[in-house]
Amino acid sequence: MRTRVVALCGGVGGAKLAYGLSRSLPPEELSIIVNTGDDFEHLGLHISPDIDTVTYTLADAADEAQGWGRADEQWTVMQEIERLGGENWFQLGDRDVALHLLRTQLLRAGNTLTVATAKLAARFGVGHAILPMSNEPVRTVVETDEGELAFQDYFVRRRCEPKTRALRYVGADDARLSPEVTRALDEDNLRGVIVCPSNPYLSIAPILAVADLRVRLRALSAPVLAVSPIVAGLALKGPATKMMSELGAEGGALGVARIYSDFIDALLIDARDAALARECVDADPRLLVGNIVMASRYSRVELARTCLAHLDQLRK
Repeated sequence: MRTRVVALCGGVGGAKLAYGLSRSLPPEELSIIVNTGDDFEHLGLHISPDIDTVTYTLADAADEAQGWGRADEQWTVMQEIERLGGENWFQLGDRDVALHLLRTQLLRAGNTLTVATAKLAARFGVGHAILPMSNEPVRTVVETDEGELAFQDYFVRRRCEPKTRALRYVGADDARLSPEVTRALDEDNLRGVIVCPSNPYLSIAPILAVADLRVRLRALSAPVLAVSPIVAGLALKGPATKMMSELGAEGGALGVARIYSDFIDALLIDARDAALARECVDADPRLLVGNIVMASRYSRVELARTCLAHLDQLRK
């Protein structure tokens, strides 16, 4: 039986590495567990932003310029919603709306989110397993200096402007890992786990909160490798650096290592942060150095192959 790699993934940055892994491993050797903490219902539709970003990216259908949504999108539906006085703060392109309509229909027909995701991914020609972290709802709530905000209110409507005080993952205590996620993480023939360069608080923490997944990862004999979402002290995308500062965490790539220190074996940091690795030779987790900025499809594949090589070295 072939060995398997499991990737924990959020939106844009994580999806890029998932793309590289999907071009480096056949479908039976890769499972991508995706955050659903930012899922919500909008205009009567079930929206799964991170799942959609991963699906579009793996299908070469994503808008590369903005990092989310579909390429060659049109906005007739949102323009008409605005004209009719509806909410337009969360932008949905026409093609995007079609996907949400079908997902909502599948869920109302009794399909789990895992099954609905697999059916829609197959229609995009994606053969690799894109697995929601749970079929039960888990919702990220950001406690800010202006009060509690649902994730999309904080992230999209308020553009991450309020100061973060704490985060909660509502529903995580009652949510279960799906059978597909449980099988993917089975120790038998598990080559290792890769934590993609996604926001530690908004993308990875909700996954870890489900069914003590963090504890399960800590107990694995297979290696767990994380890729830093922060290069030279700045987040590659999104509010990770801002949130780390507001929550009192240590900054930079070393701060990411501290956040994940209880369950990862190593953190891959960028060459621009190589001094950290030299200063922390005996650090736990280990700090590995490479080129982690994915500016092209080629560099996504190169980073994926670097991660796989490090997993194999960690296994030894």
